[in-house]
Amino acid sequence: MASLGAKVLQVRSVELAMVHRVRTFVRSSFDDPDAPGMGDLLNPPGTLICDEEEIVEQQVVTGIAYAKDEAQISLRRVGDRPGVAAGIFGPLAEANINVDMIVQNISEDGKFTDMTFTVPSGDVDKALAVLERLKATIGYDVVQSEAGMSKVSVIGIGMRSHAGVAATAFKALADRSINIRAITTSEIKISILIDGPYTELAVRTLHSVYGLDKQ
Repeated sequence: MASLGAKVLQVRSVELAMVHRVRTFVRSSFDDPDAPGMGDLLNPPGTLICDEEEIVEQQVVTGIAYAKDEAQISLRRVGDRPGVAAGIFGPLAEANINVDMIVQNISEDGKFTDMTFTVPSGDVDKALAVLERLKATIGYDVVQSEAGMSKVSVIGIGMRSHAGVAATAFKALADRSINIRAITTSEIKISILIDGPYTELAVRTLHSVYGLDKQ
């Protein structure tokens, strides 16, 4: 949530708190800490960030985050050989281009692969220039790009022990006729790439289907 959400928390601070199991309270800078009831160190007003073992009833999904202005770049019919991914993403990293979602599809004969990934929309031209310089080395047929995408993420530690979380999201979006461009998953997060104009509808839909709009 710190990396994908409203950018209120500095990601490194949350990481240090997690590693050392330090309970962290997020409090409003507008609240007077000396006011009555504000000095309760055990239960101060605000949001508690703590180890999952402290939570008695764990929610499956705890938040929905989104990032706008994403762009999708696809390399078609790349030769499938060792080192090809490093040959693509190494130069992009050297050009300070932040690559996020990565999806790879292997052809039936195993000789070629399609590589799709996302970058910030503002970096599309720079990324395409890097890839054009690498065409002879990488050996792809064509590069395609499309801006105006959004990444919507479903986040929750409870996903580790509950089946069907992803299926619920996919069905809810399908019922709203929202097309999914790409999907990446981790143990506690599902990220979905969609067309930008559907961002608000997708976020509202997922909030509703997971009951987050009732808290």
